[in-house]
Amino acid sequence: MSAGQFWPGRYTDRHGTDAVVFESDGRELIRTTIRGIRFEGDSMDDLGALGGEPPEAPFAFFDGALCSCLLEWEVPMPVTVEGQGVRTAVMDCALWLGAPAGPGKGLEYERLFTILRLDGHEYLTTEDHGTFEDALNDLQRRLPAGVRLRACVACAWSDYSPAGNGLMAGLACFRDAKDRYRQVDGKHGPTGIFAAWSERTEFVQETWLCGEFEHRTGDTGYRGSFPSSPLS
Repeated sequence: MSAGQFWPGRYTDRHGTDAVVFESDGRELIRTTIRGIRFEGDSMDDLGALGGEPPEAPFAFFDGALCSCLLEWEVPMPVTVEGQGVRTAVMDCALWLGAPAGPGKGLEYERLFTILRLDGHEYLTTEDHGTFEDALNDLQRRLPAGVRLRACVACAWSDYSPAGNGLMAGLACFRDAKDRYRQVDGKHGPTGIFAAWSERTEFVQETWLCGEFEHRTGDTGYRGSFPSSPLS
């Protein structure tokens, strides 16, 4: 895979707004520094302070991760435009993390919105989503005909576990087991995703991209086409 990316962004809570930069390895590691404190996690909703205990600085935490805040960041997003080839767009992401809901519960809410900016036009998801899988499927449906996202979530060699996935980075890449993955047509049995799961290359973030990308076509693998058919 290519080198890491740096995503310019902002952190906002009741104490104010700070400009930040998120560093991503494209797989399962995100780092940033907020108000002098280093944070790290495998997902944007799981950023914990390095060094053990959360700092006494003005932050809110749930299970060791930031909460009660708004995280915003900008991700480069290549797209394939029919008749024009590959173009570079920018995707703005906004993640609202609510306060703890109480003992034995999670956060009051976790809301993700995305906007793709291409050639002076904006294409935005109008619903709050709980995962990048849902947000990017929604975003692709809103793009003009002939415009297709170029990212791991849209790749022919990626899939999710039937056990479910979190906000991001739960996408399995099968680029080193393409012949095996071509056989996958469901959940169970010798051609099911469970049987092929151990042959995955690694987990990747949905917005990542490598040199072996191929657009996902047809109802393939366990998760099927991209974008998936919207729920009725």
